[in-house]
Amino acid sequence: MNIHQNSRIPRRQFIALTGLAASAAWLIPRQLFADDASPVTVIRNAAATAKITIIKLRENISVLDGSGGNIAVLTGPDGKLLVDAGITASRAGITEALAGISSEPVSHLINTHWHFDHTDGNEWLHSAGAEIIAHENTRKHLSASTRVQGWNFTFPPSPTGALPTDVLKNGRTLQFNKMTLTLNYYGPSHTDSDISVHFAEADVLHTGDTWWNGYFPFIDYSTGGNIEGTIRAAEANVARVSDKTIIIPGHGPVGGKSQLIEFRDMLVNIRDQVVALKKQGRTLDEVIAAKPTAAYDAKWGRFVINGSTFTSLVYAGV
Repeated sequence: MNIHQNSRIPRRQFIALTGLAASAAWLIPRQLFADDASPVTVIRNAAATAKITIIKLRENISVLDGSGGNIAVLTGPDGKLLVDAGITASRAGITEALAGISSEPVSHLINTHWHFDHTDGNEWLHSAGAEIIAHENTRKHLSASTRVQGWNFTFPPSPTGALPTDVLKNGRTLQFNKMTLTLNYYGPSHTDSDISVHFAEADVLHTGDTWWNGYFPFIDYSTGGNIEGTIRAAEANVARVSDKTIIIPGHGPVGGKSQLIEFRDMLVNIRDQVVALKKQGRTLDEVIAAKPTAAYDAKWGRFVINGSTFTSLVYAGV
């Protein structure tokens, strides 16, 4: 278990340092998948040996990196509040990391959306004392058998202990550990269940998977996601933050507003190119061959979602 602290270094340097700490269990090169393998199985297996890194942010907020999506941790006399639950196979590493941050028990868990790499740990965290808060569509998808075609995987209904018991429809404001938390629903974007969590006094925003810092995002059309909503969510994130906001993405290193803008601009540029090609009557194969992501592939297409896959995701929604 490694610990990074940013309390005494400039924020710009902190962002550069945390750029080295991408989430290992999720960012697995595509060539490691068998032709018929689902990334869900590969990622869950990898999480069992993933190193969990603690990244200290402002005040009493930290990030756990290494198990599925980035996990935010708020500590204090009310107990620990987590944003996202990681993957169950990482339970031992997450437990050790949580104990290394402070001695308070886990009392609350917020899911940014329903995907397994953010909710897989729900059941064991609930058994440890966490009340689970999420959007109503997160509970809906976790409660039923849910197929994600893009992952070639059907998720069975989650056990009762993994289900959110406190659900929201649009937004919510909470007071916890002397911190104001604002939860906002994006509308259909990455999925139809995405929410953000803003820690107001610390000015820290967790975007969930509406932002992948440095990587092409997955868009889950099977459960309500779409490229236009993904762009709207990116624009909402840019509008919500200042140059001083610390931003926790669903995947990739902690960053700031300039990186959010870069992500938004990448989405818009590729969407516009694919729209133009599709209006010309190009088939999906022809659009992929035209390489609308070419200018971005070296940076954004290094791992799970490559340029061809992202082009296919965009094409499906325009």
